[in-house]
Amino acid sequence: MNKAECDKELARLREVFAKVDPEKADLVDGLIQDAAFLFAENAELRKVLAQTGTVKIHPDNPNLQKPVEAARQYLKNVGAYAVIIKTLNGVLNKNMLDEDDDDLGEFE
Repeated sequence: MNKAECDKELARLREVFAKVDPEKADLVDGLIQDAAFLFAENAELRKVLAQTGTVKIHPDNPNLQKPVEAARQYLKNVGAYAVIIKTLNGVLNKNMLDEDDDDLGEFE
């Protein structure tokens, strides 16, 4: 994994959550770290898969194929990353709804 890429993504995600209630942001900080890790890990796996492909094909018998382990791991990571991002997005949306409610209270 590229640590610089992970740190860059971690900073980006924390910036997105800068306006979230500090207690909520602290609660999801582990998910933010996991998302940054998976983002960087998948970037590395994509580089490998660009060179190797996702399936090894037997040179003498094209009907014999074998999935590359990096492709399997990439798909697992993408699934986990999607769940984490969906969860984080839910926290952001809830925070935005809470802010909108405050504005309506001032209107009344």
